[in-house]
Amino acid sequence: MIYTNSDGGSRGNPGPAAIGVIIRKDEEIITKYSEIIYDCTNNVAEYLALIKALEMASKFTTDEVTCVLDSELLVKQLMGEYQIKSKNLLPLFLRVQKLQENFNKIKYVHVSRWDRFQKVVDKLLNNELDKK
Repeated sequence: MIYTNSDGGSRGNPGPAAIGVIIRKDEEIITKYSEIIYDCTNNVAEYLALIKALEMASKFTTDEVTCVLDSELLVKQLMGEYQIKSKNLLPLFLRVQKLQENFNKIKYVHVSRWDRFQKVVDKLLNNELDKK
């Protein structure tokens, strides 16, 4: 099965932001990605990281994907447990909904930021921010 781990963060909230993504097959990392994005909030950066993760995952599978995130807010919004109150997040949520159509099954899992794969994506995005 294909898993994504994604993370987005900003310094200043809002402020300079970056994303980090890995795609893995079970425990093996297949590819990594990171980039500086525009100044935004942490939550916007988290959504942009997930969007990139789904775009990348679609190159490896159209069957089942599990998206692993350390943002409880995003997972609960995507699972329908929380409403989306921010007008900045709604268009990003809708982009995720559209990208979900690329897969037969999609699952969202919340993990601690101390999860070993989340630490990898956190390092990727912080390396980008440190370069800025």
